[in-house]
Amino acid sequence: MTPPRLTSLAPQFLVDDLARSIKFYEGLGSTFPPTWKGVYAIGTRDGLELHLKRAPKNAAERQFRRHNDHLDAAVGVEGIEAFYALCVEKGARIIKPLEPTEWGTKDFYMEDPDGYIIAFGGNPAP
Repeated sequence: MTPPRLTSLAPQFLVDDLARSIKFYEGLGSTFPPTWKGVYAIGTRDGLELHLKRAPKNAAERQFRRHNDHLDAAVGVEGIEAFYALCVEKGARIIKPLEPTEWGTKDFYMEDPDGYIIAFGGNPAP
């Protein structure tokens, strides 16, 4: 019997304005098919998914997470410098700039329009 193997994992972000969030993530290279009843959308980029759901969220919790650098997602990136440049070009809110880590990679933190904090990291260019 073949052991089970996980093949994907996708965060679901609760968002205030679904169209705004879709536009933001499309600017970073994701694609979205039509939404489900204007409430739910699944974006893809490089075989990864991001689920967006129009729903109320707790603003105090978002502020607490942001203040304490709690991540909502972490993403590994090949070509971290180029992806950072794209995020800056598209006006993403960078809350921790691209910098080397103690373990030899480079990473940065971005906050999306709904306050979600995403860490992007990868090996620096040779």
